[in-house]
Amino acid sequence: MLATARRQQEGTLIFIEDRADLYIRVREGIRQVILGDYQAFSRDQENEVAAVQPPPVVHYEPENNPNSGAERLANSGPENQPLQPPPQRPEVPNNPRYPSNPDPRYPETRPHHHPQHRPRPPEPQPAAHEHTSGPGLHLIALNTPQVGNMRGIRGADYLCFQQARAVGLKGTFRAFLSSKLQDLYSIVRKSDRDNLPIVNLRDQVLFNSWESLFSMFMRKDILRDSAWPQKMVWHGSSSRGHRQTDNYCETWRMEDQVMTGMASSLQAGQLLEQAARSCSSRYIVLCIENSYIAQSKK
Repeated sequence: MLATARRQQEGTLIFIEDRADLYIRVREGIRQVILGDYQAFSRDQENEVAAVQPPPVVHYEPENNPNSGAERLANSGPENQPLQPPPQRPEVPNNPRYPSNPDPRYPETRPHHHPQHRPRPPEPQPAAHEHTSGPGLHLIALNTPQVGNMRGIRGADYLCFQQARAVGLKGTFRAFLSSKLQDLYSIVRKSDRDNLPIVNLRDQVLFNSWESLFSMFMRKDILRDSAWPQKMVWHGSSSRGHRQTDNYCETWRMEDQVMTGMASSLQAGQLLEQAARSCSSRYIVLCIENSYIAQSKK
């Protein structure tokens, strides 16, 4: 014991279990601590359980007054209504080992709340066009004149598609233009070139057929509006409907003044007059329905 006590610091308590003696380490050695009388634990007290008092029961009288609850709380004593601190948002203690700034390498993931959007009501669609004079292919004009740059033949075709749908025409409409890979003559489906008339939006016959368009005069003046001050039509074709590679404004993508595209004057009564004009000019663009679609019976 002395060897063990020598290694202890001054003031250390040393307890000898087998003898139940208590010593304290002092400067020059150890001193025994004199203990009081010994008292053994009673076995009956080891199994005792503290009695738990039931919570107080508060009786409330039924009342119809909406303010009665508030009055009871105001009149209740401190024994029935303990004061509670106001609710506060828990604060996270700052720990230098865990900085508050997020590490950009590990982005914080939070649930994303996507607002619910009500679906928009469907836009009113124009009434479908009905053929009043039997089957035919429509030849219509764009609402505004165009320069030689129409974003290519696909851009011109898309303008025709949009404006045909806007007036209730459901067929496939193509721009009345020749281009790099397209002859004007071949736009209409071969089976519809001889047996269907070319009509305007009012179903008035303009030409007896697509074939006759390349050799006959127009029966009706299809454009009588001041929106087109120059009665000229872009087509970029020969008189037989074949592409003119030197006169189609670089496949309808250029509007330079020095470049030219083939056009035709409506005042001459023909759609394929051979007149080379500057691509900076704003002329009429026609759209042709390239095949006939029979109307479904209701």
